[in-house]
Amino acid sequence: MTSIVVLGSTNMDLVTYVPRAPALGETVTGRSFRTIPGGKGANQAVAAARAGAEVAMIGAVGADDFGARLRATLEHCAVDTDLLRTAEGSSGTAHVVVDDEGGNAIVVVPGANGTVTSLTHGDEALIGTADSLLLQLELPLSVVVEGAVTARRLGVRTVLTPAPTQPLPPELLAATDLLVPNEHEAAALTGLTDPREAAQALLRDVPEVVVTLGAAGSLYAVRGAEPVAVPAPRVRAVDTTGAGDTFVGALAVALGEGRPAPEALAWAQTAAALSVQREGASTSMPYRVEIEAAFRSPHTLEADAV
Repeated sequence: MTSIVVLGSTNMDLVTYVPRAPALGETVTGRSFRTIPGGKGANQAVAAARAGAEVAMIGAVGADDFGARLRATLEHCAVDTDLLRTAEGSSGTAHVVVDDEGGNAIVVVPGANGTVTSLTHGDEALIGTADSLLLQLELPLSVVVEGAVTARRLGVRTVLTPAPTQPLPPELLAATDLLVPNEHEAAALTGLTDPREAAQALLRDVPEVVVTLGAAGSLYAVRGAEPVAVPAPRVRAVDTTGAGDTFVGALAVALGEGRPAPEALAWAQTAAALSVQREGASTSMPYRVEIEAAFRSPHTLEADAV
């Protein structure tokens, strides 16, 4: 069993389902509303735990009802929360609109996540026990950089999801082993709209890149070799919220178990394809037995595809 530590955000997702997203200044009528535990860090932790890893979470929740529910959800998913802090004030929230095509628009309010500005000695010790450290950009950048640098010093593989997109400091890139942007994030980071060109540009700063391409799959690039495209299963999406985090969590598990990169990507895409057929973020993430079954028999996964 591979060991993963996640340094990242926990948010309560406030999700409204609508026929179509409103334009600026427009009001539309929603058809349902749900509160779902999420946050990019917590989502990746749940995805990795359900995919078969031993997972621990570093971050913060608020001293509110959302915080208690977020912690309980992680613990229910077998994620170690011993170093998940409780901060005064509100937990982070994500305000999500999901349309009938499964697309989404999200506004994140950091709340307690904004209090995690540096690592404790306990955080550092925990990172040192892991095979991989998963990072995103919903915590203050100072602690993300510190986490990556600490992992590099301790010989722990770092996997960075550069979202929400912002300029990445050289010290963060220097301590990143695998960068996993989606195609829009890759374009924002490089100014290049072609995913292959963007991946090649990113390889100047990091040794490995995976660019996720939504329904088209993903692109794996490593220094000294041609990029490899891995197609995704064809499925009918109900809700794409959390699909990228499902992919990253499952990918970290597959790589930690020693699967070759193309197989690891295909396995992670199977997990993401299962997730988009269900509503919610953490609630949609598949268990290992489901991923393995669909990976071995992809025709069952694509049975309801358009």
